[in-house]
Amino acid sequence: QVHLVESGGGLVQTGGSLSVSCLASGRVDSITAMGWYRQDPGRPRVLVAVITVDGNTWYKESVKGRFTISRDNIKNTVYLQMNSLSPEDTAIYYCAADQRTADGNWKQYYDAMDYWGKGTLVTVSS
Repeated sequence: QVHLVESGGGLVQTGGSLSVSCLASGRVDSITAMGWYRQDPGRPRVLVAVITVDGNTWYKESVKGRFTISRDNIKNTVYLQMNSLSPEDTAIYYCAADQRTADGNWKQYYDAMDYWGKGTLVTVSS
């Protein structure tokens, strides 16, 4: 089992920056990839960014150049630095962890990962 706890959400103005964090505990040695998803009310959850155990990263097209996913293996923490935020980025952001062997295709993470945090709300005011 892997337990994930997000922190760092909040309210920010358009153009501002915010960083969210995800602390992993439990069987962290079994994690092969971690990611951030977001969900607007009434809309499906979508993958925003992924980082594998090898340090490879993937980003949703609309956040490329603005968001950066990173990890601290000593602290068992994954971060999502979000810059140049717009109201369209407003959502609940969920941290997720996966135990599957990476198959080289990012699509394996599009729908879901094995473990989820409870989410943290990010609100960008116009």
